[in-house]
Amino acid sequence: MDFNLSTISFLSEKNFRPVDPEKVYDVVIIGGGPAGLTAAVYCMRKGVDTAVIVNHIGGQVAETSSIENYMGYRYVNGVELVEKFREQVQQFSIGYDEGNAVETIEDDGIKRVMLTDGRIMKGKTLIIASGKSWRKLGVPGEQRLTGKGVAYCTICDAPLFAGKKVVVVGGGNSGIEAAIDLAAVAREVVVVQLLEKLTADKILQDKLSGFNNVSFIFSSIVKEITGDEKVKSVVLENTGSHEISEVSTDGVFVEIGLDPNSGFAKGVVEMNKYGEIVVDSACRTGRDGIFAAGDVTTVPFKQIIIAGGEGAKAALSACEYLINKE
Repeated sequence: MDFNLSTISFLSEKNFRPVDPEKVYDVVIIGGGPAGLTAAVYCMRKGVDTAVIVNHIGGQVAETSSIENYMGYRYVNGVELVEKFREQVQQFSIGYDEGNAVETIEDDGIKRVMLTDGRIMKGKTLIIASGKSWRKLGVPGEQRLTGKGVAYCTICDAPLFAGKKVVVVGGGNSGIEAAIDLAAVAREVVVVQLLEKLTADKILQDKLSGFNNVSFIFSSIVKEITGDEKVKSVVLENTGSHEISEVSTDGVFVEIGLDPNSGFAKGVVEMNKYGEIVVDSACRTGRDGIFAAGDVTTVPFKQIIIAGGEGAKAALSACEYLINKE
């Protein structure tokens, strides 16, 4: 079976029903990645009335081309893994809303989740599993040329650059994974790294070394992305000499890490300086009845399997909270 991002929607599942704004659910879950969907399964198995609010189903997993470290699979791509999550979740009758972002949350005993379309969803407890989003460079030309050569997802956009020259910004795991995907289809791949060496795992560096169409520019930052209707070049500055150079390219893949999707919870739960929600070992925040799980939290090591485990833990903590409140 062929999968693409457009196939990943739960809205047509017969067991799913629209979230009812007039209802107070036992648990409201924000997020449709591994943490959020695992939390949903555990909540439903416990028999608590559950609603899931999802902006983009699958989260980062749906934008990951190859996964080789998720138990039970020697290899699986992200879209296929999200499809497996769907099969697991669809057996339950659950309130479900997809395609609307969360604007703010409030807590006056009842947890209120305000969506960007003006609706308000309510729960006795709240699990925040909203994950992270790709970090932007914040340089001239980036926003204007997004979708016109500037990209953040190789599984989505790599095929568009077959036979072309591309620049990958970032030398960590995300950057080198992107470079591997692109090297298989592109004519030339140039990796721009802020530091003096790559920081990706050795296994990824070894895999990339098998391609002969990849080059590296170290100790450099992107100052500007140029082009009119499409990307033409990137302007670089050497961090040591401050020398300015320009590299012609057909595309730029920005792979410099991620920021937590936690802005809607600011002022309600405690966060660290990176915007990650502070949780204890049971996924409890400092706010009574609000839990958090996965990459949006302070839990170290952002991995799919860890996010799933944290989602299960958050669900069990929320269910225990509900029992103790009765």
